[in-house]
Amino acid sequence: MKIAFRFLAIASLVLGSAAFSRAAVENYTIDPVHSNVGFTIRHFVSKVSGSFTKVSGTIAVDRDNLEKSTVEATIAVSSVNTSNEKRDTHLQSADFFDAAKFESITFKSTSWKKTGEDSFDVTGNLTIHGVTQKVVLKTKLLGFGPGMNGVQLSGWEVSTTLNKADFGVNGPSMLGKALGDEVAVAINVEADCKK
Repeated sequence: MKIAFRFLAIASLVLGSAAFSRAAVENYTIDPVHSNVGFTIRHFVSKVSGSFTKVSGTIAVDRDNLEKSTVEATIAVSSVNTSNEKRDTHLQSADFFDAAKFESITFKSTSWKKTGEDSFDVTGNLTIHGVTQKVVLKTKLLGFGPGMNGVQLSGWEVSTTLNKADFGVNGPSMLGKALGDEVAVAINVEADCKK
């Protein structure tokens, strides 16, 4: 009887610990209305900026060990916006992103490395124009807190620099050196906790 009782007690502790571990991971959904993906590229001697207005994805957050967190995100190429309709159409063409063939830009993290109190190097696979490259996103946790209707929120600030040629997004040869290769990316994310 004592052996059976001990077995049940140990089993309860193990199951309880497993349940606690699962509960420690919070799943957040990126809010597309309050998130944005911006970019800047050199044009001759100045710079041109733009953004993608449709982003979705999830962030699995382990608050006890944020380095165990993960993120997956998808950006709709058709949502590119540089405040110029003609330029946006050109960017979606086969000269650049070829949105008809490659509808999405995706990112999936493979590791998080703590670099400061609230900052991380988030390494992962970024796919643009059908080409996948490993990139590092400089990520800052802005905080956790309640939002509308008591929804738990998390806020993130992300930056990186990409080489468009690495992804085959070179543009037509007639542009020559009009466009730079380096693209500065700045991302702000607000995500809702889903229970």
